[in-house]
Amino acid sequence: MSRSRAAVILAAGQGTRMKSKTVKLLHSVGGRPMLDWAIDAARASGAERVVTVYGAHSPAVGDAAARLGAQTALQDPPLGTGHAVLAARAALEDFDGDMIVLPADMPLVRPATVSAVFAALERGADVVAIGFEPADPGAYGRLVLNADGDLDRIVEYKDANEAERAIGLCNSGMLAASSRLMFELLGEVGNDNANGEYYLTDVVGLARSRGLKAVVVNASAGEVLGVNSRVDLAAAEASFQTRMRREAMNAGVTLVAPETVFFSWDTQIARDVIIEPNVVFGPGVTIGEDAVIHAFSHLEGATVGEGAQIGPYARLRPGAEIGVKAKVGNFVEIKKSQLGEGAKVNHLSYVGDASIGAGANVGAGTITCNYDGFGKYRTTIGEGAFIGSNTSLVAPVTVGAGAMTGSGGVITEDVPADALALARAEQTNKDGWAARFRRARSTRKAKKDTAS
Repeated sequence: MSRSRAAVILAAGQGTRMKSKTVKLLHSVGGRPMLDWAIDAARASGAERVVTVYGAHSPAVGDAAARLGAQTALQDPPLGTGHAVLAARAALEDFDGDMIVLPADMPLVRPATVSAVFAALERGADVVAIGFEPADPGAYGRLVLNADGDLDRIVEYKDANEAERAIGLCNSGMLAASSRLMFELLGEVGNDNANGEYYLTDVVGLARSRGLKAVVVNASAGEVLGVNSRVDLAAAEASFQTRMRREAMNAGVTLVAPETVFFSWDTQIARDVIIEPNVVFGPGVTIGEDAVIHAFSHLEGATVGEGAQIGPYARLRPGAEIGVKAKVGNFVEIKKSQLGEGAKVNHLSYVGDASIGAGANVGAGTITCNYDGFGKYRTTIGEGAFIGSNTSLVAPVTVGAGAMTGSGGVITEDVPADALALARAEQTNKDGWAARFRRARSTRKAKKDTAS
C-alpha cells in the first residue's frame, strides 16, 4: 500500500521581475493561475495534504491557496528555499509520510512526474530530486551522479568546476523525502553563503554524508520552465499550447493550422472535431464529436453538441449550450442560452438568456433584449419557430412552437404556438415624393454653385 503523501508548495517569492500589481503566482498559463497548477499537480499525484508557503508581501497567495482548500504557512522574513520548507513544519507536525517540495512558478510539471517521485521513495530512495536536460544548461545547478547512477551531490553553477559544468543533467529545484527526514535534515542546513540563506539543495549533501540513497527522476525541459518574468510567462504559455495541440491531434482532433489555435487548461474536445484557423478556447469548453469550429471563433464556458457548427467569427460566452447539429453562424454571440437540436442562428445576431427549441430558425440581425438596466430576463423560442430577420425580442417573452415573427418586428408580448406576429408600423407610400426631392436638391445645388 502506498505511503501517505504531502506536498509543500513554495510560493513566497517576490516576483518583482513581473513588474505587475498582480502577484506573480496569480498570473495565468492556459487560463489558470500558476498556483492552481501546482496545487493540482500535487493532488493529482496523490498528495492528501498540501501546504502553500507564502510571503508577507503577498497575502493574496495565501488567500487563493485557502480558497483551493490547501493549508497555508507564512514565511517571514524570506531566508531561502530551505527556510521556506521549514515554515511548513507546524502545518505538517501530525503528518507521517512522504513529502515533495514543488515551486509554484513551474506550472507545467505533470502529475505523472510527481507520482514517479513518490514511487521512487517507496522503492527505497531516501531523497529524490527532479532533474532535466535542457538544450542549453546555462547557469543551472548540475546534478552529479555516482558510479551507480545515484545522485551524489548538487553543484551550483558558480561553484562548479569545468568537468561539472559539462554535465547536461540540471537541477529543477524540486526535492522529496519522508517528512521526518526532510525536516530533520533541514534543521542541519546552515546559511554560510553569500546570500545568508538556507538552501533546500543542501539536503542532498547532508543525506549523502549519512550514507543515505539519493536518486534522480527525470522530467522534460518543457515541464520545468520557471516563470520569473513576462518573457518567461510567454514561454510557458507557448510550451503549454504546443502540448495541448499535440495531445488534441493525437486524440483524433483535426487542427487545420495548429499554431493558430489556443486552448485552456480544461478544454475537452472529442474525436473527429475539426477546428479551423484562429480559434481561441477560454476555460470551461467541451466540444462533442464531429463538430466543426470555423475560423476566428472564440468560445468560453460553452458546451457544443455532436455535429454542431460554430462560426466563422462566432462568440460563445459562458452558459452557451449548443445542441446536436445546431448551427451558430458568422458574427453571432451566444450567452447563457440553450440551442436545441438542429436550431440555427446563422447571421449577425445576439442571443442572451434564452432557450431556443429544436429546429427553430433565428433570422439575421435578431437580438434578444434581455437587460433593462437593472435585471436580466429570459426569452423562450419554441420548437420549429421562425424568427424573421432584424427582430427584437424584448424579454421576458415567449414565442410558441411553430410560430413566426415578421421581419423587423419588436416583439414585446408572447406569441402563441403556430401564430404569426407582426409588430411594425404600417407602410405608407407617397407617390412622386422621391422625384420631387431630387429636383429640389438639384435646384439648391445649382444656385449654390452659381453664387460661388
